Amino acid sequence: MAAEKPNSIYDITVKDMSGSDVSLSTYSGKVLLIVNVASKCGLTHSNYKEMNVLYEKYKDKGFEILAFPCNQFAGQEPGSNEEIQEVACTRFKAEFPIFDKIEVNGKNAAPLYKFLKSQKGGLFGDGIKWNFSKFLVAKDGKVMERYAPTTSPLKIEKDIKKLLEA
Repeated sequence: MAAEKPNSIYDITVKDMSGSDVSLSTYSGKVLLIVNVASKCGLTHSNYKEMNVLYEKYKDKGFEILAFPCNQFAGQEPGSNEEIQEVACTRFKAEFPIFDKIEVNGKNAAPLYKFLKSQKGGLFGDGIKWNFSKFLVAKDGKVMERYAPTTSPLKIEKDIKKLLEA
């Protein structure tokens, strides 16, 4: 179990779709795009489509997308992990890791999201505003940028490239 206040994203452990622990230190040295996802959101199709483009283009260059399903926004991720996996991997052809469903806001917010929000607050307070909020993390684990749900993943590409080349 990670410490109450982690010093780095790599001190945090999350759960995969099957409920097994995954230490984020596994991703040390990679550029990460961490996204809270939902299957039934108006932003779902375009975000999965563009994240797939980025993943395909940069996965062999040290880039990883970590997707965390969340049902806190208008109940748009109501399914079980199996149903979420089916939608993400079959319908949207996602090849990047989809983790266990979590909460991103409130007292039950996952430690990962508490950490991300503490590193990069939002424009109108620290809370995650909607599905597909995005955090870009450098190879050293530093949270570099936070993007609004409406920010197209392809608009982040130049920032990803810059971190991969660093």
